[in-house]
Amino acid sequence: MEKIITVGLDLAKSIFQVHGIAENGKVLVRRTLRRSQLLPFFQSLPACLVGIEACGTAHYWANAIGEFGHTVRLMPPAYVKAYVKRNKTDAADAEAICEAVSRPSMRFVPVKSPEEQAGGMVLKTRELLVRQRSQSANAMRAHMAELGIIAATGMPSIAKLVAVLRDDQERRLPASARAALLGMAEHIESLTTRIDVLDTKIVAAVKADDAARRLTTIPGVGPIIAATVRATVQNPAAFRTGRDLAAWIGITPRAHSSGGKERLGKISKQGNKQLRTLLIVGATSILKQARRGVKLPAWVVSIMARRPYKVAAVALANKMARTIWALLVKGGTYRSPTTPVTA
Repeated sequence: MEKIITVGLDLAKSIFQVHGIAENGKVLVRRTLRRSQLLPFFQSLPACLVGIEACGTAHYWANAIGEFGHTVRLMPPAYVKAYVKRNKTDAADAEAICEAVSRPSMRFVPVKSPEEQAGGMVLKTRELLVRQRSQSANAMRAHMAELGIIAATGMPSIAKLVAVLRDDQERRLPASARAALLGMAEHIESLTTRIDVLDTKIVAAVKADDAARRLTTIPGVGPIIAATVRATVQNPAAFRTGRDLAAWIGITPRAHSSGGKERLGKISKQGNKQLRTLLIVGATSILKQARRGVKLPAWVVSIMARRPYKVAAVALANKMARTIWALLVKGGTYRSPTTPVTA
């Protein structure tokens, strides 16, 4: 009796599609399973290679199926798409996954443990709360500007608006507007408290992690960036060079070259959006310090002199990503250049 050696699993919420083949490529199973049938199906199979697209719930199913002795590999959906034949269906997707997982050149996504997933959830929760606070703060600033009460951008200025709201002697605010905006102010303060609680936990986790603590020695890399790197980059040694990590984050130029002519465009913006945004914000903070007279490396000053400000920030973020890879793979701490130049 022929044995299944490779299975492609197309995930969904309730209905799953499996595609299993033998060693000679013969299709042995092509069927639809409900959620309650999925784990018993894999439990009944002998140990085999299981391919899954890295999407929602993929890490849970990878861990659960792996407990039965199977080798589970996660793949980026963009890399699997090339193996889909003609129209897109669940059966075609499962077949494509089954074929893609056996390719020697395929790149795989490390399977996260529940603890690693939890670390990412803390960071995502903080990101959501910060975004909600910014939305509420911008709405309050806009509403009060309609009444002639103006405040500068940034969260510190929101405290001044809240003080105006709570000033009973302020006559520019109608009673109904004051009541509505006070509720918004309380929401902003509640979000700030919750963000501070998460920040405390993140900082404590970074201090307890030797690798994350070493990353914070890099200028522009704080506890949030260090924690995000540790949560998203499970195996830094999987990247051949620091440039490969920067390309995965999406802060290297998009290449469109042919016929021996190299054409580089804007940054690709592929990969991890959260980490890319944090690195560019961290790089921007360094460039702002240069305007206050802080000394920077000569190459940064050179880029700032001949390229736009944001281009220089992305270039510095790229350098930070390469430095992060070097510290994670080779160890040690950051050592500043010996020839700083004042911008």
